[in-house]
Order: sequence, then structure tokens, then C-alpha cells
Amino acid sequence: MTTRRAVVTGASSGIGEATVRALRATGWDVVGVARRADRLARLEAETGAAVFAADLTAEADVEALTAWLAQSGPVHALVQVAGGARGADSVEAGDPAGWTWMFEANVLSTQRLVASLLPQLRRAAAADGHADTLFVTSTAARTPYQGGAGYNAAKAGQSMIPQVLRLELNGEPIRVTEIAPGMVHTEEFSLNRLGGNADAAAQVYEGVAEPLVAEDVADVIAYALNAPGHVNLDLVTMRPVAQSAQHLLARGPLRVRETEA
Repeated sequence: MTTRRAVVTGASSGIGEATVRALRATGWDVVGVARRADRLARLEAETGAAVFAADLTAEADVEALTAWLAQSGPVHALVQVAGGARGADSVEAGDPAGWTWMFEANVLSTQRLVASLLPQLRRAAAADGHADTLFVTSTAARTPYQGGAGYNAAKAGQSMIPQVLRLELNGEPIRVTEIAPGMVHTEEFSLNRLGGNADAAAQVYEGVAEPLVAEDVADVIAYALNAPGHVNLDLVTMRPVAQSAQHLLARGPLRVRETEA
């Protein structure tokens, strides 16, 4: 069997970048995709991954990526990490422009990529036994919270894609996996969501004992893709121990409670 090749989106930072590194460390050929060519160039130099600069909300960029992939080798896995949040306002005060961006970045780009790359995934599955689609969504797809409605809606919409796709691909050797992280401390997610306000972004994680980091999520992604081809992890929900639920977050050291003898 040929070396397997994965396309990883959102590869210029955070979970996407960590996933490129994790897959390269386990023997995959990887194509890292993101908008920022300068960051991709650094990743290419450090990991040996191939890279392709593209804005996945632009149909022409997705078409160019699809054509380049078809010419350069097989695609055994699509790992869709790209997305994001904009704003933390109430429904009443929400910015429709931010909601539109979140829908385009999380939902439409995911649908566009799947539709474009499924033919190549099918060819790889026919030649090498199976192929993979893997989607990084969020616990926000399932649990509403105040100030999260726009992101809740976008991630819920994105989550429907793997759930329906798994049904539509029934009978084909193509796995469909969804990874839904809770709190993950990355350099850009909260900063971008809160309009570049570094102080507000830092407060999101203040006092939380060991929030997840990008490498934690990347390890689970690599595990899912490296599992035997007949094993599918339909949905993996992962959180830091300090976050028992979307709304229940411990701040301060984790301590064992004393109990009466």
C-alpha cells in the first residue's frame, strides 16, 4: 500500500498545524491548507509537509486546490479543521455580518470541500482499502450558551454534515469521524472571536487548570486516522477535566474533596 496522504485545513495555526505535525510524525504524507502562505512556508520547512494557500470560502480557491491535489497524488483523508467564531454577543445584539462569516467558514466551506474531494477519496479507497473524512466541530454544536448563538448555530450546522454524510456513504469504505472539543487554549481562537482584545481572550482561560491544547486534539485525530480501517470513531467529545459541561468550568487548582470517614 502506498503512503497515505491527508489534506489538513486550517494548517497555519492551532489544531490544524498540530494535526499536520502529528500526522507527519506517524508517517503520513500531508498537504497543509490555509490562507496565510508565510505560515504555511514555515510549516513546510519544519515538517516536510506539502502546502497549498487557499481561502476555503472562495469557490475558485477550492477548485484550484482540488485540481492541484488530483495532479499531485492520491487523497486518502480529508481533515477539516478550518473554521472559527466571531463575536460573543446576545441574539438581540448579534452582528449579522459575523453570523454570515461563521456560516460560510464553518458550514459552506465544509460542504464545498467534501463535494470537491469525494471523487478523489473514492479513488484512494478503491485502490488502498479505505479513505477518511474527519471534521473538527465543537461541543458548541450540541450545547447552547449565552453569547454563543451564532457560533452554536454554525457549529450545529457543520456537525450535520458528517452525521448525514455517514448515512449517505453507507456501504462505501469511507470513514466519517467527528471530533467535538470543548475548551481548547490556542493562540488565535478566542483572540479572533473577541476582535483582537488580548485581555478579554486571556480571561477566557484564566484560572483553568490545564485546558486542552491543540496537540491534545491532534493526538485524537491521529489516533482516529491510524485506527484499523474497519473501525470508525463516529463522534469523540473531548474536554479538559476542569470543564464538566459547557457551562460548568472549574477555575483554580483541582483538588480531591475531603469526605467524612
